[in-house]
Amino acid sequence: MAHTTNDFAVIQTGGKQYRVALGTTLKVEKLSAEDGADFMFDKVLLRTKGATIEIGTPYLAGDAVAAKIVRTAKDDTKIVFKYHSKTRYRKKKGHRQPFTEVEIMKI
Repeated sequence: MAHTTNDFAVIQTGGKQYRVALGTTLKVEKLSAEDGADFMFDKVLLRTKGATIEIGTPYLAGDAVAAKIVRTAKDDTKIVFKYHSKTRYRKKKGHRQPFTEVEIMKI
């Protein structure tokens, strides 16, 4: 069966859910794998193929989404600033969240 543009899946990783299609690139929570390695997302919540829709309870048994790890890095700095007025209380802190960028290879 030929690939159509409306084939997609919903996967769960890092406590979040992502809608993925073939060839898409997305940032997910940091994964424990090397750059350039293949990775399988086995928590598939929903999958469409043409006109058929499969919905898991909560996951689809035996289904997985194949991805390739593009890079692992840290996101831009987020500033955390705490301030209490009239008490000379100021705290400034920065945070860089690690992430993994993956490219979806097969649904």
